[in-house]
Amino acid sequence: MTNATTGVPQSFTLGREKLDLKFRFARLVAREWLAPDYVRVRLEGADLVDFGTPGHDDHIRVFFAQGPADTVDEMRAFPSRELTPLYWGTSNSADGETVGWLDLEFAVHGDEGVAGVWAANAPLGSLAGVGGPRGSMSVHGTPDAWLLAGDETAVPQIRRFAALIPDGAPATILVEVQDEAHEVAIDAPVTVEYVHRGDAAAGTALAARLDGITADDRPSGDVFGFVAAEQAIVKTGRALLCERWGLDSDRVVVKGYWKRGEAEYHAPHGPGAR
Repeated sequence: MTNATTGVPQSFTLGREKLDLKFRFARLVAREWLAPDYVRVRLEGADLVDFGTPGHDDHIRVFFAQGPADTVDEMRAFPSRELTPLYWGTSNSADGETVGWLDLEFAVHGDEGVAGVWAANAPLGSLAGVGGPRGSMSVHGTPDAWLLAGDETAVPQIRRFAALIPDGAPATILVEVQDEAHEVAIDAPVTVEYVHRGDAAAGTALAARLDGITADDRPSGDVFGFVAAEQAIVKTGRALLCERWGLDSDRVVVKGYWKRGEAEYHAPHGPGAR
């Protein structure tokens, strides 16, 4: 197939599928700070033994228990957020039982955002619920070039896409953080560019960086683009990828993972790790 706008042969497709929804109970067992405002946690439990996501852009809903819960309905009454599952697997507990584990990452902004507050402060052993994933998106084939851009809330998804980039492939990875001290290391085959916002509003520095990318900067071939940050980034990301670079809107991923001033905002088909 060929892009109708650019005439470039397509080297990849994005496949989407619905999945059977399953709910799992787990416990918080570990916490690791990767930056002053960014933390990785591990959930563990027998229910997670069969956990897995088949695609590359899959999301789960995590419920943060504020007390005991014995049933799914009780757990679903607690606050929740959509998140990107990062790493998962199985191990043996001290008594020889096989348990599953799941790693998640969170941007933490003081006492803002139920997810970040729980990830930063919940005692080890705290109960959590994991729903999904409900659907999956996979990259089939190999894009000729890549652009991945986001703020701290998009780092888990950027990690997952970066793992798909072959060595030597043209790729740009942009991550907005407050300053050098808040940079989160990302394993990628290219150098990650950190966009420092300082005291400016979140998302504005990334938007300015994307606005500075011109049509002439477009890599050759079939490009995959991913842009996610505060909701206002959607207009900026689409302007670059779909207008200036002429990419098909259904073959890029552009999302607002959170919305300024709306603590209960749930991104459509995507996580906000706040």
